[in-house]
Amino acid sequence: MKRREFVTMATGVAAMGALGFPEPVSAAAMPTMTTVAKIVGVPYFSLLEQGLVSAGKQMGIDSSMVGPAHVDPAQQVRLVEDTIAKKVNVLGLIPLDVDVLAPVVQRARDAGIIVITQEGPKMAGRTWDVEMVNSTEFGEAMMKSLARQMGGTGQYICIVGTLTTPLHNLWCDAAIAYQKKNYPNMTLATNRFPGADEIDTTENVVRNALQAYPDLRGVIGFGSNGPIGAGNVVRQRHLQRKLSVTGFALPSQAGPLVEAGALKEVFFWNPKEVGLAMVAVASLVLKKAEFKTGMDIPGIGPATVIPDQQLISVSRMLVLNQQTLPAMMKLGV
Repeated sequence: MKRREFVTMATGVAAMGALGFPEPVSAAAMPTMTTVAKIVGVPYFSLLEQGLVSAGKQMGIDSSMVGPAHVDPAQQVRLVEDTIAKKVNVLGLIPLDVDVLAPVVQRARDAGIIVITQEGPKMAGRTWDVEMVNSTEFGEAMMKSLARQMGGTGQYICIVGTLTTPLHNLWCDAAIAYQKKNYPNMTLATNRFPGADEIDTTENVVRNALQAYPDLRGVIGFGSNGPIGAGNVVRQRHLQRKLSVTGFALPSQAGPLVEAGALKEVFFWNPKEVGLAMVAVASLVLKKAEFKTGMDIPGIGPATVIPDQQLISVSRMLVLNQQTLPAMMKLGV
Protein backbone atom coordinates (compact mmCIF):
# COMPACT_ATOMS: atom_id res chain seq x y z
CA MET A 1 0.00 0.00 0.00
CA LYS A 2 1.51 3.33 -1.06
CA ARG A 3 1.89 5.96 1.60
CA ARG A 4 -0.09 8.53 -0.36
CA GLU A 5 -3.21 6.45 0.21
CA PHE A 6 -3.13 7.44 3.85
CA VAL A 7 -4.25 10.78 5.17
CA THR A 8 -2.54 12.31 8.20
CA MET A 9 -3.88 15.20 10.19
CA ALA A 10 -2.15 17.45 12.73
CA THR A 11 -4.02 20.72 13.01
CA GLY A 12 -3.89 22.87 16.12
CA VAL A 13 -6.82 24.42 17.99
CA ALA A 14 -7.38 26.95 20.73
CA ALA A 15 -5.89 26.19 24.15
CA MET A 16 -8.05 24.63 26.85
CA GLY A 17 -6.78 26.76 29.72
CA ALA A 18 -10.34 27.36 30.83
CA LEU A 19 -10.46 23.71 31.89
CA GLY A 20 -7.69 24.32 34.38
CA PHE A 21 -4.82 22.53 32.67
CA PRO A 22 -1.23 23.70 33.30
CA GLU A 23 0.64 25.93 30.86
CA PRO A 24 2.19 24.13 27.84
CA VAL A 25 5.71 22.79 28.26
CA SER A 26 8.55 22.89 25.74
CA ALA A 27 8.48 20.37 22.89
CA ALA A 28 11.87 18.99 23.89
CA ALA A 29 10.45 17.77 27.19
CA MET A 30 7.29 16.26 25.74
CA PRO A 31 6.54 12.55 25.47
CA THR A 32 4.90 11.67 22.14
CA MET A 33 1.45 10.24 21.44
CA THR A 34 0.07 9.30 18.03
CA THR A 35 -3.56 8.22 17.73
CA VAL A 36 -4.64 6.00 14.84
CA ALA A 37 -8.28 6.78 14.00
CA LYS A 38 -10.77 4.64 12.08
CA ILE A 39 -11.02 7.13 9.24
CA VAL A 40 -10.07 10.76 8.63
CA GLY A 41 -11.73 13.49 6.62
CA VAL A 42 -15.13 13.11 8.35
CA PRO A 43 -16.46 15.65 10.88
CA TYR A 44 -16.39 13.35 13.90
CA PHE A 45 -12.69 12.51 13.65
CA SER A 46 -11.72 16.05 12.68
CA LEU A 47 -13.27 17.22 15.96
CA LEU A 48 -11.68 14.36 17.88
CA GLU A 49 -8.30 15.39 16.52
CA GLN A 50 -8.83 18.92 17.77
CA GLY A 51 -9.29 17.53 21.27
CA LEU A 52 -6.17 15.35 20.97
CA VAL A 53 -3.93 18.19 19.83
CA SER A 54 -5.29 20.83 22.21
CA ALA A 55 -5.16 18.56 25.26
CA GLY A 56 -1.65 17.49 24.35
CA LYS A 57 -0.50 21.11 24.36
CA GLN A 58 -1.89 21.66 27.83
CA MET A 59 -0.75 18.36 29.34
CA GLY A 60 2.77 18.35 27.97
CA ILE A 61 2.32 15.60 25.37
CA ASP A 62 3.18 15.96 21.69
CA SER A 63 -0.15 14.59 20.44
CA SER A 64 -1.17 13.99 16.82
CA MET A 65 -3.59 11.86 14.81
CA VAL A 66 -3.36 9.77 11.65
CA GLY A 67 -5.85 7.51 9.95
CA PRO A 68 -6.82 5.78 6.71
CA ALA A 69 -8.69 7.73 4.05
CA HIS A 70 -11.26 4.93 3.86
CA VAL A 71 -12.52 2.39 6.39
CA ASP A 72 -9.96 -0.43 6.13
CA PRO A 73 -8.51 -2.48 9.03
CA ALA A 74 -5.43 -3.40 6.97
CA GLN A 75 -4.59 0.28 6.54
CA GLN A 76 -4.99 0.78 10.28
CA VAL A 77 -2.45 -2.00 10.89
CA ARG A 78 0.02 -0.30 8.53
CA LEU A 79 -0.38 3.01 10.35
CA VAL A 80 0.11 1.37 13.75
CA GLU A 81 3.29 -0.27 12.44
CA ASP A 82 4.53 3.13 11.26
CA THR A 83 3.72 4.60 14.66
CA ILE A 84 5.67 1.88 16.47
CA ALA A 85 8.65 2.53 14.20
CA LYS A 86 8.63 6.17 15.30
CA LYS A 87 9.13 4.99 18.93
CA VAL A 88 6.30 7.03 20.37
CA ASN A 89 5.60 6.87 24.09
CA VAL A 90 1.85 6.39 23.65
CA LEU A 91 -0.25 4.80 20.91
CA GLY A 92 -3.85 5.94 20.82
CA LEU A 93 -6.18 3.68 18.85
CA ILE A 94 -9.82 3.64 17.77
CA PRO A 95 -9.92 0.12 16.30
CA LEU A 96 -11.84 -1.15 13.31
CA ASP A 97 -11.12 -4.84 13.92
CA VAL A 98 -9.72 -5.99 17.26
CA ASP A 99 -8.67 -9.39 15.92
CA VAL A 100 -6.73 -7.96 12.98
CA LEU A 101 -5.06 -5.37 15.20
CA ALA A 102 -4.23 -7.67 18.14
CA PRO A 103 -0.76 -8.77 16.91
CA VAL A 104 0.43 -5.25 16.13
CA VAL A 105 -0.93 -3.91 19.42
CA GLN A 106 1.06 -6.61 21.21
CA ARG A 107 4.15 -5.50 19.29
CA ALA A 108 3.57 -1.99 20.54
CA ARG A 109 3.34 -3.19 24.13
CA ASP A 110 6.47 -5.35 23.68
CA ALA A 111 8.25 -2.18 22.55
CA GLY A 112 7.28 -0.48 25.81
CA ILE A 113 4.56 1.70 24.27
CA ILE A 114 1.48 2.61 26.31
CA VAL A 115 -1.70 1.79 24.35
CA ILE A 116 -4.85 3.83 25.04
CA THR A 117 -7.91 2.71 23.08
CA GLN A 118 -11.33 4.24 22.62
CA GLU A 119 -14.25 2.23 21.26
CA GLY A 120 -12.03 -0.75 22.05
CA PRO A 121 -13.36 -2.51 25.16
CA LYS A 122 -12.42 -5.89 23.62
CA MET A 123 -9.02 -4.83 22.26
CA ALA A 124 -6.49 -7.33 23.64
CA GLY A 125 -3.17 -5.97 24.86
CA ARG A 126 -4.25 -2.39 25.57
CA THR A 127 -3.14 -0.50 28.65
CA TRP A 128 -6.54 1.15 29.15
CA ASP A 129 -9.72 1.62 27.14
CA VAL A 130 -11.65 4.84 27.81
CA GLU A 131 -15.34 5.12 26.97
CA MET A 132 -17.63 8.14 27.03
CA VAL A 133 -20.75 6.19 28.05
CA ASN A 134 -21.80 2.88 29.48
CA SER A 135 -22.04 0.80 26.30
CA THR A 136 -25.08 -1.26 27.33
CA GLU A 137 -27.02 1.79 28.47
CA PHE A 138 -26.14 3.62 25.25
CA GLY A 139 -27.47 0.83 23.03
CA GLU A 140 -30.62 0.56 25.15
CA ALA A 141 -31.21 4.33 24.94
CA MET A 142 -31.19 4.12 21.15
CA MET A 143 -33.71 1.26 21.16
CA LYS A 144 -36.00 3.08 23.60
CA SER A 145 -35.94 6.09 21.29
CA LEU A 146 -36.69 4.01 18.20
CA ALA A 147 -39.49 2.17 19.97
CA ARG A 148 -41.13 5.46 21.00
CA GLN A 149 -40.96 6.68 17.43
CA MET A 150 -42.34 3.43 16.00
CA GLY A 151 -45.03 3.01 18.63
CA GLY A 152 -43.42 -0.24 19.76
CA THR A 153 -44.30 -2.14 16.60
CA GLY A 154 -42.84 -2.95 13.17
CA GLN A 155 -39.64 -3.96 11.43
CA TYR A 156 -36.30 -2.20 11.85
CA ILE A 157 -32.69 -2.57 10.72
CA CYS A 158 -29.34 -1.79 12.32
CA ILE A 159 -26.35 -0.28 10.48
CA VAL A 160 -22.87 -0.42 12.05
CA GLY A 161 -19.58 1.01 10.79
CA THR A 162 -18.20 -2.42 9.90
CA LEU A 163 -19.15 -5.89 11.04
CA THR A 164 -15.92 -5.93 13.08
CA THR A 165 -16.10 -2.43 14.64
CA PRO A 166 -16.15 -3.44 18.31
CA LEU A 167 -18.17 -0.73 20.02
CA HIS A 168 -20.76 -0.30 17.26
CA ASN A 169 -21.52 -4.00 17.45
CA LEU A 170 -21.64 -3.93 21.25
CA TRP A 171 -24.19 -1.11 21.13
CA CYS A 172 -26.13 -3.00 18.47
CA ASP A 173 -26.15 -6.18 20.58
CA ALA A 174 -27.49 -4.21 23.57
CA ALA A 175 -30.19 -2.54 21.49
CA ILE A 176 -31.41 -5.78 19.94
CA ALA A 177 -31.42 -7.59 23.29
CA TYR A 178 -33.45 -4.76 24.84
CA GLN A 179 -35.95 -4.88 21.98
CA LYS A 180 -36.43 -8.63 22.28
CA LYS A 181 -37.05 -8.32 26.02
CA ASN A 182 -39.25 -5.23 26.03
CA TYR A 183 -40.86 -4.74 22.61
CA PRO A 184 -42.18 -8.08 21.35
CA ASN A 185 -44.12 -6.42 18.52
CA MET A 186 -40.93 -5.05 16.99
CA THR A 187 -38.81 -7.26 14.70
CA LEU A 188 -35.25 -7.05 13.40
CA ALA A 189 -35.80 -7.41 9.66
CA THR A 190 -32.41 -8.98 8.90
CA ASN A 191 -28.82 -9.15 10.09
CA ARG A 192 -27.05 -5.85 10.70
CA PHE A 193 -25.52 -3.98 7.77
CA PRO A 194 -22.08 -2.33 7.56
CA GLY A 195 -21.60 1.19 6.23
CA ALA A 196 -22.58 3.65 8.99
CA ASP A 197 -19.22 5.47 8.88
CA GLU A 198 -19.98 6.81 5.39
CA ILE A 199 -23.05 8.77 4.30
CA ASP A 200 -23.24 7.49 0.73
CA THR A 201 -22.93 3.87 1.82
CA THR A 202 -25.68 4.28 4.41
CA GLU A 203 -27.98 5.91 1.87
CA ASN A 204 -27.55 2.90 -0.44
CA VAL A 205 -28.16 0.47 2.42
CA VAL A 206 -31.40 2.21 3.39
CA ARG A 207 -32.68 2.47 -0.19
CA ASN A 208 -32.01 -1.23 -0.77
CA ALA A 209 -33.58 -2.18 2.57
CA LEU A 210 -36.75 -0.24 1.78
CA GLN A 211 -37.03 -2.20 -1.46
CA ALA A 212 -36.27 -5.56 0.15
CA TYR A 213 -38.46 -4.98 3.23
CA PRO A 214 -41.54 -2.94 2.21
CA ASP A 215 -42.81 -2.92 5.81
CA LEU A 216 -39.59 -1.42 7.19
CA ARG A 217 -40.35 1.27 9.78
CA GLY A 218 -37.12 1.92 11.66
CA VAL A 219 -33.35 2.39 11.31
CA ILE A 220 -30.62 2.64 13.94
CA GLY A 221 -27.28 3.96 12.71
CA PHE A 222 -24.40 3.28 15.06
CA GLY A 223 -21.68 5.19 13.16
CA SER A 224 -21.74 9.00 13.17
CA ASN A 225 -22.72 9.17 9.48
CA GLY A 226 -25.36 6.43 9.70
CA PRO A 227 -28.31 8.56 10.86
CA ILE A 228 -27.26 11.28 8.42
CA GLY A 229 -27.41 8.94 5.43
CA ALA A 230 -30.69 7.43 6.62
CA GLY A 231 -32.14 10.86 7.38
CA ASN A 232 -31.21 12.05 3.90
CA VAL A 233 -33.27 9.22 2.40
CA VAL A 234 -36.20 10.06 4.67
CA ARG A 235 -36.08 13.71 3.59
CA GLN A 236 -35.55 12.98 -0.11
CA ARG A 237 -38.44 10.49 -0.27
CA HIS A 238 -40.73 12.33 2.19
CA LEU A 239 -40.85 9.31 4.50
CA GLN A 240 -41.18 11.25 7.76
CA ARG A 241 -44.39 9.41 8.66
CA LYS A 242 -43.18 5.98 7.52
CA LEU A 243 -39.55 5.60 8.56
CA SER A 244 -38.09 6.44 11.99
CA VAL A 245 -34.33 6.91 12.43
CA THR A 246 -32.10 7.17 15.49
CA GLY A 247 -28.48 6.47 16.39
CA PHE A 248 -25.26 8.40 16.93
CA ALA A 249 -24.91 11.71 15.06
CA LEU A 250 -23.40 15.16 15.61
CA PRO A 251 -25.58 18.29 15.82
CA SER A 252 -23.65 20.06 13.04
CA GLN A 253 -24.73 17.31 10.63
CA ALA A 254 -28.01 16.19 12.17
CA GLY A 255 -29.44 19.60 13.07
CA PRO A 256 -30.93 20.41 9.64
CA LEU A 257 -32.46 16.92 9.45
CA VAL A 258 -34.01 17.34 12.90
CA GLU A 259 -35.43 20.70 11.83
CA ALA A 260 -36.89 19.03 8.72
CA GLY A 261 -38.42 16.21 10.77
CA ALA A 262 -36.31 13.60 8.94
CA LEU A 263 -34.63 12.76 12.26
CA LYS A 264 -36.64 12.81 15.47
CA GLU A 265 -33.90 12.04 17.98
CA VAL A 266 -30.22 11.07 17.97
CA PHE A 267 -27.52 10.67 20.59
CA PHE A 268 -23.94 11.88 20.78
CA TRP A 269 -21.06 13.10 22.87
CA ASN A 270 -18.55 15.82 22.09
CA PRO A 271 -15.76 14.25 19.99
CA LYS A 272 -13.31 16.86 21.28
CA GLU A 273 -13.84 15.36 24.73
CA VAL A 274 -12.87 11.94 23.39
CA GLY A 275 -9.49 13.31 22.37
CA LEU A 276 -9.19 15.09 25.70
CA ALA A 277 -10.03 11.92 27.63
CA MET A 278 -7.52 9.79 25.71
CA VAL A 279 -4.69 12.27 26.30
CA ALA A 280 -5.68 12.73 29.95
CA VAL A 281 -5.58 8.98 30.59
CA ALA A 282 -2.24 8.73 28.78
CA SER A 283 -0.88 11.55 30.95
CA LEU A 284 -2.04 9.79 34.11
CA VAL A 285 -0.40 6.53 33.01
CA LEU A 286 2.86 8.35 32.27
CA LYS A 287 2.69 9.83 35.78
CA LYS A 288 2.03 6.36 37.21
CA ALA A 289 -1.26 7.50 38.75
CA GLU A 290 -3.52 5.08 40.60
CA PHE A 291 -6.72 4.34 38.69
CA LYS A 292 -9.84 3.76 40.76
CA THR A 293 -13.57 4.45 40.55
CA GLY A 294 -14.43 8.02 41.46
CA MET A 295 -11.12 9.43 40.23
CA ASP A 296 -11.22 12.64 38.21
CA ILE A 297 -10.23 12.56 34.55
CA PRO A 298 -8.99 16.15 33.95
CA GLY A 299 -11.52 18.14 31.97
CA ILE A 300 -13.97 15.21 31.82
CA GLY A 301 -14.99 14.44 35.39
CA PRO A 302 -15.43 11.40 37.63
CA ALA A 303 -14.84 7.97 36.11
CA THR A 304 -15.83 4.39 36.72
CA VAL A 305 -12.78 2.12 36.62
CA ILE A 306 -12.81 -1.66 36.16
CA PRO A 307 -9.13 -2.65 36.54
CA ASP A 308 -9.46 -6.30 35.51
CA GLN A 309 -11.07 -5.19 32.23
CA GLN A 310 -8.64 -2.28 31.68
CA LEU A 311 -11.78 -0.15 31.29
CA ILE A 312 -12.39 3.48 32.22
CA SER A 313 -15.80 5.00 31.52
CA VAL A 314 -17.40 8.38 32.05
CA SER A 315 -20.97 9.58 31.43
CA ARG A 316 -21.11 12.17 28.62
CA MET A 317 -24.18 11.17 26.59
CA LEU A 318 -26.17 14.03 25.06
CA VAL A 319 -29.52 13.98 23.25
CA LEU A 320 -30.48 15.93 20.14
CA ASN A 321 -34.16 16.40 19.30
CA GLN A 322 -36.53 19.29 18.57
CA GLN A 323 -36.54 20.37 22.22
CA THR A 324 -32.77 20.31 22.76
CA LEU A 325 -31.76 21.50 19.27
CA PRO A 326 -31.05 25.18 20.13
CA ALA A 327 -28.80 24.31 23.09
CA MET A 328 -27.00 21.44 21.35
CA MET A 329 -26.22 23.51 18.25
CA LYS A 330 -24.38 25.99 20.47
CA LEU A 331 -21.81 23.30 21.32
CA GLY A 332 -20.21 23.72 17.91
CA VAL A 333 -19.81 20.01 17.16
